[in-house]
Order: sequence, then C-alpha cells, then structure tokens
Amino acid sequence: MPVVLTLALCSLLAFPSRAAAETTSCVSGEAEIRAPAGKSEIVIRTTSRLAGAIDSLTWDGVEFIDSFDHGRQLQSASNLYSGRPYHGETFNPTEAGSRSDGAGPTSTSRLLHLIADGNRLQTTTQMAFWLRPGEKSAGHPARNTTPLSNHLLTKRVRIGIEGLPHVIQYDVTFSLPVGEQHTMAQFEAVTGYMPARFSRFLAFERTTGKLVPLSDGPGEQSRPVVLSTPDGNYAMGVYSPEQPSPGWENAGYGRFRFSPQKVVKWNCVFRIRDRERGVEPGDYSFRSYVIVGDRETVRQSLVRLHERFGDPS
Repeated sequence: MPVVLTLALCSLLAFPSRAAAETTSCVSGEAEIRAPAGKSEIVIRTTSRLAGAIDSLTWDGVEFIDSFDHGRQLQSASNLYSGRPYHGETFNPTEAGSRSDGAGPTSTSRLLHLIADGNRLQTTTQMAFWLRPGEKSAGHPARNTTPLSNHLLTKRVRIGIEGLPHVIQYDVTFSLPVGEQHTMAQFEAVTGYMPARFSRFLAFERTTGKLVPLSDGPGEQSRPVVLSTPDGNYAMGVYSPEQPSPGWENAGYGRFRFSPQKVVKWNCVFRIRDRERGVEPGDYSFRSYVIVGDRETVRQSLVRLHERFGDPS
C-alpha cells in the first residue's frame, strides 16, 4: 500500500500564528522508494529534516548524496530577479530549506504532501528562501522579506523507466505565485551534491556516445554531465530531452568542485526571461533523467536515452 501524507488545513488549525506555521510541517517527510537496477537496488530516502527533499540515494551499498546542511541534497531550487544585476541566492526558493537551517534537524521549508509507493515518490513543498531577510550572499543582501516563500515545488520521481532500470525519471513543477515581478527565472530543475570520491568529471558526447573528460569549470556547458569515481565502479549522470533553454544553447548542465567542503555537484538548469512583460505567474514543468550505476552502465543508458528522446540529427 502507498504511504500518503497530506497537509490539508492542519497548518491553520495547529498553529495560532503565521510564524509558528512557517517553521513547522504537519506532514512527515520520512519515506523510501526502491527498485532493482542490475546487481543491486536503487534506494531513495526522504526525511522530515529536509521537508521531503531526497536525503539519500544508494546503489550497491554506496551513498551517492553528500547530505550535510540544507543545500547538499538531490533537490530543486529557483533563482529569480527583476531589472537589476543578477546575484545568485538573493531571491532563491530552495526545496530542502534555508542556509540558516544549517545541519540542524528542522527545515524552514514546509512539506505539504507526500506519496511513496513502490518505486515512485511525489511531494509538494512550500520552499524556504535560502537567505533569511537581512542575510547576505557574497556581500549581496537578500531581496526576500520573509523566510518562507510563496513558491511551491511538486516533484514526481520514478526509479526505472521502460528498458532502463538505472534511469530515474525526475519531473518537477515550479509554481510561481501572483504578486511578484521578475524579468528572469532560473530553475535548477535538479541538482546532486555528491561525496568528493566522485572526483572524475565527464561529459557525454551525443554524436559519438562517448564520455570525455570535462574540466572543473565551474559552471554550465551544453553536454550532459557524469560524475564518476576514478575506478569507474560508481557514477551518476543527468540528461534532459528539454535542454537547452531557448537563448541559452551553450548552458544547461553544470559541474562544480568545492574542495574545502569535500563535495562535488552537478545540476540541470532551465531559464525563462522576458524583459518587457516579466515572467508570468503559473506552473513551469521540466523533466530530467538521473542515471545511477557504474560508469559504463551510465554511458550506455545515456546513449539509449539520446536515441529515444534526442535530436536524430
């Protein structure tokens, strides 16, 4: 039987003040889904600590996610700005919580809904801003005036698609509220923070089907990214048939190495910009595929994904 947890009206009934409701969720985020993938299972776990964001992904007994604070997960976030120089993190709704949540046991984000059933997961989260009002990132002040945003994130995760057991389908919908004015929205549809042992950065060449060395960057480029252990026994990659965003043909797939923190990261990013009318409130949906296994299995899965969904040219 599926595990179904829903918020409904409990926030209004349980909490006498907005401040209390902003820091508390009525829904448990503790859930697990799994499915066979080659010699092992892929197991995905979510936690209440992270408002239902993915805290752990294991395969063959190895942890692929470096979940430490409330930013280093397999999760989603957005950055929005309007008519001024862009500074990252200054208006940054984030699924798992805020920077000030640190490595603590609770999240400023609020989990509203969760279903876990076999190999499938669905959650809806009211995202916290990464910065609290008055905080700064790289010297730039937060533009949000509350710790909790009005931005909702719904994700649907399925381990294994037809003929590709090592592929995780990752669908996200960002719901932008009315009453905000933004000229650009940057959607980090999915990002994965991984242990430093995944030290080899690779890019998937669509024309040859090969994995080729990729510099540390940091930042985005146009080819699907794979992060692998040096021996090739463990790797994780990301692919989206919806890349690239119009006008951003040389971006979309990022990679980053944070040596002092002993963590590496990949992401899949989409952008929408409208300088004249602004970004309309509403739902913005993206589909990505996260691939987990040994390096050769990840490569073969990327080849098959590209054959199935990619540009035949």
